[in-house]
Amino acid sequence: MPEFVDSAAEAVRHVSDGCTVLMGGFGNAGQPFELIDALLDTDVRDLTVVNNNAGQGDAGLALLIKERRVRKIICSFPRQSDSWHFDEAYRSGEIELELVPQGNLAERLRAAGAGIGAFYTPTGYGTVLAEGKETREINGRQYVLEYPIFGDVALIKAHQADDVGNLVYRKTARNFGPLMAAAATHTVVQASQRVAAGEIDPESVVTPGIYVDTITVM
Repeated sequence: MPEFVDSAAEAVRHVSDGCTVLMGGFGNAGQPFELIDALLDTDVRDLTVVNNNAGQGDAGLALLIKERRVRKIICSFPRQSDSWHFDEAYRSGEIELELVPQGNLAERLRAAGAGIGAFYTPTGYGTVLAEGKETREINGRQYVLEYPIFGDVALIKAHQADDVGNLVYRKTARNFGPLMAAAATHTVVQASQRVAAGEIDPESVVTPGIYVDTITVM
């Protein structure tokens, strides 16, 4: 059974220095802004953050990077027109970047949740992203061996959560949340609505409650 807490501050208490934090969101869609703001109100630092990008503008993940709370970021799109906080930190050598093609990022997270030890993918073969990695020819095509990405904590945003933690997302806000919920040791959810168990059609449940540990409704 998940724990329901009254505030984002209480929900993020499981994040500590040096944690690997999986943050849902595709750009701003589905990003758990309130949970990230609560992290900013703590002294937690030296985080490894896994996200689709490296933050946008002056909100959410971008502010964590601005405040130098992030030691390393694993993402697919580190630079955009409004990713100036990442750009400044990276150019000054204050943040480490692991660049991962988006499909590989999703699959590495999925592998972590599914208990898959590693997998071969053709994406990245023959590029700098494959340097130092094991490669193999399979059926006449070259592949790169990639490993799962596990998180200590996942921070995700959902539209609805029921009393046993089953989650439904709103449209494109679904993006990385389901993968990250399964890949983390402790999954924290900010939900827009709480409903009674049974109110969500079982066919509509995207993330089963077994993957959810802490929920705050806001």
